[in-house]
Amino acid sequence: MSFDLAARLAARRAEHLYRQRPLLESPQGPQVLVDGQPLLAFCNNDYLGLANHPQVIEAWRAGASRWGVGGGASHLVIGHSAAHHALEEALAEFTGRPRALLFTTGYMANLGAVTALVGQGDTVLEDRLNHASLLDAGLLSGARFNRYLHNDAASLAKRLEKACGNTLVVTDGVFSMDGDVADLPALAREAQAKGAWLMVDDAHGFGPLGANGGGLVEHFGLGLEEVPVLVGTLGKAFGTAGAFVAGSDDLIESLIQFARPYIYTTSQPPAQACATLKSLELLRSEHWRRAHLASLIGQFRRGAEQIGLELMDSFTPIQPIMIGDSARAVRLSQMLRSRGTLVTAIRPPTVPAGSARLRVTLSAAHSEAQVQLLLNALAECFSELQAGPSHA
Repeated sequence: MSFDLAARLAARRAEHLYRQRPLLESPQGPQVLVDGQPLLAFCNNDYLGLANHPQVIEAWRAGASRWGVGGGASHLVIGHSAAHHALEEALAEFTGRPRALLFTTGYMANLGAVTALVGQGDTVLEDRLNHASLLDAGLLSGARFNRYLHNDAASLAKRLEKACGNTLVVTDGVFSMDGDVADLPALAREAQAKGAWLMVDDAHGFGPLGANGGGLVEHFGLGLEEVPVLVGTLGKAFGTAGAFVAGSDDLIESLIQFARPYIYTTSQPPAQACATLKSLELLRSEHWRRAHLASLIGQFRRGAEQIGLELMDSFTPIQPIMIGDSARAVRLSQMLRSRGTLVTAIRPPTVPAGSARLRVTLSAAHSEAQVQLLLNALAECFSELQAGPSHA
């Protein structure tokens, strides 16, 4: 008996689902060099344009001079530096919660939080379209696992009726492939009515959403009582890397004691924490970034609708263009690239079968002129795709 990996790979190619890694040869930004080709990029999650910000870079360099380039050990051994601690305190203050805890990645934060809070005899209920890290966390927790209909509080209520033990309701804040937002007030009401906890992964909400960039929880005016477990990532709007969980003192102490992805992992480089402190400062002080980004989102949606593109219901920087067929989505992405524009085709299993799309993401680093260039390219490519091969 042997693994027939070649056959699995061939099948994936035949279904137009084969994934390839573009080789980035420049820093993140609107103008990038990918596989040797200069491109105008609309596919990263650097929503506020901080990933290559000079002040953030300088903070990293200063941090490396002070702390070196590695964490050296887990937080519980000797890897928890004063830089890490300062960032945790700043994130707690930013989210309006007693404490925050750093994780090396968003995947690990979700895995650590869910598996530390529920296990055998408990229940975890998740939105059907949650990020893979949340779904995996629920499955690996050992708790009774069930998924409710997407963003459907009534569907959640029915599942809560059958829940047993400690019950954790888990949802994305902004759904990363559709760009829509969770109805957190309704979900919180249902969870509270049954004594369940609500956990929100607001990876894509921090920065773009909320009056001060505090994400979807701030947008809806919710607090610790409604959302006891709040997760955020630092590699998107913050422009650096890593993640955090924010909540009560008891929650954070419990994660320190029981979250295996936290306990058994080397801490992130302290210099990275220094850089994130600077990016958090910029996120909070430079409100023009959110205002400019909101303007670009409006510009893109108006232009796309004029072209006749099928958009999804999103007021966030994530603006998917629905295509449906995977082969057509790949073809459209390739056509855009030939015109100097980079937009990634998203296909199953990342999204449900028959819902392939181009996932456009906008950043405060983009200009109105660059968004117009994207719209012009989309109009040309979509027209050419509709006309068929004979007119190409």
